Amino acid sequence: MKITLGALLILILGAAPAWAVLGEYESSVSLDQQVLGGAHREEVRQGYKLHQITTADGTVVKEFVSPAGLVFGVTWQAPRMPNLQQLLGSKMTDLQTILQSQTRRYSRGPLIVRTDKLVFVSSGHMRSFHGHAYVPSLVPGNVNPEVVQ
Repeated sequence: MKITLGALLILILGAAPAWAVLGEYESSVSLDQQVLGGAHREEVRQGYKLHQITTADGTVVKEFVSPAGLVFGVTWQAPRMPNLQQLLGSKMTDLQTILQSQTRRYSRGPLIVRTDKLVFVSSGHMRSFHGHAYVPSLVPGNVNPEVVQ
């Protein structure tokens, strides 16, 4: 019985996104706050909304939402590398394709990808990971993409 309940719990939690997904609708933000158990703060800014979730372990996730209700950018600062599949959603496939097609020298610097479909920057070390990602085509016209940093 315990195994069945444990497996069911894993399936349920695994199916629910823990983060608002890049390019998806704003409605997932409230679920994020519940799953993470963090404090949620929302600010209306010039041309977009900013949702910030802060957890007890120091993780801070910011989600940038356009007037159309789509998440156009996400940032993270956390003691552990977040699940990028959950953060990026379908854009994770784009990122993997781009990385596989590039010949990249491995260095200690940040991982930077800039295309017309996705901008992704990630860096860090143990107990301090940070980064940001955004979809250039979803950034509102009156908003500078540099706000997603």
